[in-house]
Amino acid sequence: MDVIRIRYGRWLAGAVSAVLAGVSSLTVATPARAAIVELTSGHVDVIDVNHTAGGPIVVSVRDDTGSVPVERDPATVVFKVPPAAYSAVPSGPAWSFLGSGGHAYVLPQANTSGLLWAGWNTTQVASGALQNNRVVFRLTHVQGPGGFSVYTASGGTPTVLFDSGDGLPDSLNVNRNAHAHVNWGFDVAGTYLVTFQVSGVRAADGQAVSTTKQFTFQVG
Repeated sequence: MDVIRIRYGRWLAGAVSAVLAGVSSLTVATPARAAIVELTSGHVDVIDVNHTAGGPIVVSVRDDTGSVPVERDPATVVFKVPPAAYSAVPSGPAWSFLGSGGHAYVLPQANTSGLLWAGWNTTQVASGALQNNRVVFRLTHVQGPGGFSVYTASGGTPTVLFDSGDGLPDSLNVNRNAHAHVNWGFDVAGTYLVTFQVSGVRAADGQAVSTTKQFTFQVG
């Protein structure tokens, strides 16, 4: 009996050692990180909204800088704002939101060679799916070395839509089926992490739906 116990004990110890050795040799698979895409010039919808009746609000980046449009996860995109975007700020108190340095980096609302022509798009929001056929863009947070703003300009007069310098959040109602281009302003060079929430209310059941995305701009 003692011999059997000794042999069994040796066999059990060997089996346990083999199992442990096998476990230690296992390689734990980790999800592949999506490649970062840098967008430097051409047409892009920074906030591209998609919503169908009863579904969630989906926000992506519509990249039209190549020959074929591509929908991208904002987390995989870096928007480049090069030195060519550095320009003089018009005089007058109406332009003070662009900082006090006399110059700022601006991606313009007009298509300009060598710069991103950046806008937003709600043409993929289904008609009648949301109350009032609209969504709300809410700028909730900006992390960066200076102020961030979004504005339009007509006849030398700006209309400020979002401005991190006067307190957040800032909100804007945007109708469905809209495709707009605006000016994206940055007071100084550096990396800006800009967070937008896009929300709406379902027409069918009154349920609020929203999604929040962070966008990265490298300036200067």
